[in-house]
Amino acid sequence: MQISEAQIKLVNDRIQALVRAESFYGKKLEEAGIEKIETAEDFLKLPFSEKNDLREAYPLGLRTAPEEDIVRIHSSSGTTGLPVIIPYTQKDVDDWALMFARCYEMAGLTKKDRVQITPGYGLWTAGIGFQAGAERLGAMVVPMGPGNTDKQLQMMQDMQSTVLCATSSYALLLAEEIQKRGIRDKIYLKKGVIGSERWGQKMRDRISSELGIELYDIYGLTEIYGPGIGISCKYDNGMHYWDDYIYLEIIDPVTLQPVADGEWGEIVITTLVKEGAPLIRYRTHDMSRIIPGDCQCGSKYPRIDVIAGRTDDMMKIKGVNVFPKQIEEILQQFTELSSEYQIRISHLDGKDTMRIYVETNGSVDFLDMAKRVASRVKSRIGFTPLVKVVEIGLLPRSEKKTKRVIDERYN
Repeated sequence: MQISEAQIKLVNDRIQALVRAESFYGKKLEEAGIEKIETAEDFLKLPFSEKNDLREAYPLGLRTAPEEDIVRIHSSSGTTGLPVIIPYTQKDVDDWALMFARCYEMAGLTKKDRVQITPGYGLWTAGIGFQAGAERLGAMVVPMGPGNTDKQLQMMQDMQSTVLCATSSYALLLAEEIQKRGIRDKIYLKKGVIGSERWGQKMRDRISSELGIELYDIYGLTEIYGPGIGISCKYDNGMHYWDDYIYLEIIDPVTLQPVADGEWGEIVITTLVKEGAPLIRYRTHDMSRIIPGDCQCGSKYPRIDVIAGRTDDMMKIKGVNVFPKQIEEILQQFTELSSEYQIRISHLDGKDTMRIYVETNGSVDFLDMAKRVASRVKSRIGFTPLVKVVEIGLLPRSEKKTKRVIDERYN
């Protein structure tokens, strides 16, 4: 999907703001001798930005608007180094709320809905984004934040919440608890707005059926406002994104060249009107594709497919490149297994070993199931893993994101 003339004008506005502010990206543009672009071909010559660039700008090197115009900061996780600090102007905050309200409208929410928000608040963008969008829409917010499942379920019943906002991991945990406690008839949920992590069809089906709700994928990342820059519609055929606020490319992560619409690659995002910390050609490392053609819902906003994984998810084991999504696709072929799994990679006796833990019920022969899973995995990726079958509920559930791949080789 080629950048339009109107989008090029907005990009030029952001280029000038970045250069004036002498931000990290403004200096990069100056060094490249770029003051403006004229064509789609010019746009493709603009340098990429990466998370490491953003970390090097810590704490406020990304600030592009005057300091007196900055009303808030948010931050990405600092688990792999310095955190990324993103400054927001009041316009950025308002724009984000408007985009999020669009997401809720796309999911069919109205002012009569009661929206229970379980993602975290604070420096993370999730909770406050879900709340601002619901308030912009005019719906009632139940701002729970993460954890305290007993209180979550009590408020869900007492407030008769109709919409659950959560990570897929926590939505599954809540669904299992509701079934375990036998309170499904006391739950009024109709929809779930789910984001923050990739989740497979089996997990989606479990959450939807156990809670009896429609599910919507929401997309976003801290560096680009936060969640709310795109969402699936009722036809569940990709996620519509707001191309008046962001320009989205799909590139080949190896050659860094654009791929044709419909082909899978890495999402690269340019913010078109962001003031506090605009980003140009930001490599998200999320894998998706642009879905060509019109959607049945009638919306003219373009679509990307649901996130299939990340380019940095890849594990190299015994010389073979393996992605978690490959393992997940294999496990989904076994109806006896739950949606939950865990991969552990170790280095024992001079060689790499992959262990896969899966869940099933007591009516299945665990040893036979382990052999069948191991055989199917070998036929797909070329080597045999160690498969351990456990009873449903034994693998960890999380109130945030579930860690499914644990690489112990470098511990």
